[in-house]
Amino acid sequence: MGWMEDFQRALSSRGVTVASIPGKGRGLVTTRDFSPGELIICQEPYTAAPNKASAGLVCDACFSSNHVKKCSACRVACYCGPICQRSEWKLHQVECKALMALSDERRKMLPSTIRLVVRLILQTKLQQDQVIPVLETNNYNLIKALESHISAVGEDQLVLYAQMANLVSLVLPSLELDLKEIAHNFSKLSCNAHTICDAELRPLGTGLFPIVSMINHSCVPNSVLIFEGQVAHVRATEPIPKDTEVSISYIETAATKEKRQSDLKQYFFTCHCSRCLKSYSEEDVFLEGHRCYDHKCTGVSLYLSDKRALICQQCGTSRDALEVERIKSEATQLSEKASTAVSTGNYTEAYSIYKAIEQVEGDLYHAFSLNLLKARENLLKMSMELKDWESALTYCRLTIEAYKRVYPTIHPMIGLQFYTCGKIEWLLEFTDDALVSYTKAADILRITHGTTSPFMKELLANIEEARAEVSYKHSSRERW
Repeated sequence: MGWMEDFQRALSSRGVTVASIPGKGRGLVTTRDFSPGELIICQEPYTAAPNKASAGLVCDACFSSNHVKKCSACRVACYCGPICQRSEWKLHQVECKALMALSDERRKMLPSTIRLVVRLILQTKLQQDQVIPVLETNNYNLIKALESHISAVGEDQLVLYAQMANLVSLVLPSLELDLKEIAHNFSKLSCNAHTICDAELRPLGTGLFPIVSMINHSCVPNSVLIFEGQVAHVRATEPIPKDTEVSISYIETAATKEKRQSDLKQYFFTCHCSRCLKSYSEEDVFLEGHRCYDHKCTGVSLYLSDKRALICQQCGTSRDALEVERIKSEATQLSEKASTAVSTGNYTEAYSIYKAIEQVEGDLYHAFSLNLLKARENLLKMSMELKDWESALTYCRLTIEAYKRVYPTIHPMIGLQFYTCGKIEWLLEFTDDALVSYTKAADILRITHGTTSPFMKELLANIEEARAEVSYKHSSRERW
């Protein structure tokens, strides 16, 4: 298996190797020490495509949204300029002919997942024909080596994969395709592909990164995956000694054990990290967060074994479970109304409804529970849509305090929320506060995002501008 030896040699120069991990199969292991913020892996996708919401709005080559124009022939692919267009030309000229052969209606309705696999097939063929180079760290042998878990997939999903494989064959009728292999690739994508996000973690598309796909999950990861354009960057978030497995999180980790395990089912494994090995823990009690019925008490309430009541663990005050369920039902109904208001662009109504949800859930949950956090995240979004910056600042600060309880100290969500807080404070001319928030953001995001991306350069420039403004204000006061 010469290609695997070539792959391992290429990895060795990066300070990592692929090794067998007991109970997990393959994984990525360090061959030297890594410091927080140090880049472990940097990889372009083997194949990538924008998601439905981003299609036509971002460049196919770099996922930038600046000056994007559609391909004049197929009207599907988009590029931000001639450099990106040229970089994709060998692939897109083949893809373009295939898309042009489709009817206008079918071309417009082409799902992003189908296009992703079409591009995977074309990328593989072009490498086989030596039209584009085969890289030791990015070739189809690595894709073939990925686990598809096809034997564990349900019958309905297998039928869907077969139907999707047939759609791919309709897009590429001139190629002799192995429909079974294509169905397997759809299954591989479902458990190996990664959502490509911008610097502020907004999803833009999907990509398949062979090295990143070999990194195993942990609910207490030692690394983080961040994208610059389409390029995946895995950085250490804590000191990682030599001979240590590299881990990232596949899911939202601000969740109870039950929710995390449920979310991980799509990857066909059970997590046995230090958080998941605990039985129902104080952490889960905190995340679910029912407050004491006596609002003067700061304790947390738990359901009795018969589920008839909740009892405060601090003062013993009880609360009828039926009343709790009624309040939860009321909050659910309000959430549905709020979602309808948001979908129709009625942000004023949505804000009012989310405010009502906050009031209802504030009676039920303690200040740092996930449910109340979600309500306040929605209030922050609506406040920003309405340009109500004072309210936005209030809710941004509240969410930061909750994030600091549900995420580790070095986590991009905390850094990005400090960044948002700084921008709002700057708009409100709270310059001293903005400098503090920007600095706290940079302290975290330097580690998770590095320092060279356009996003980070803008943040660091904001810090310098705020620092200069603060210095000027303070010197002016001294003169007076």
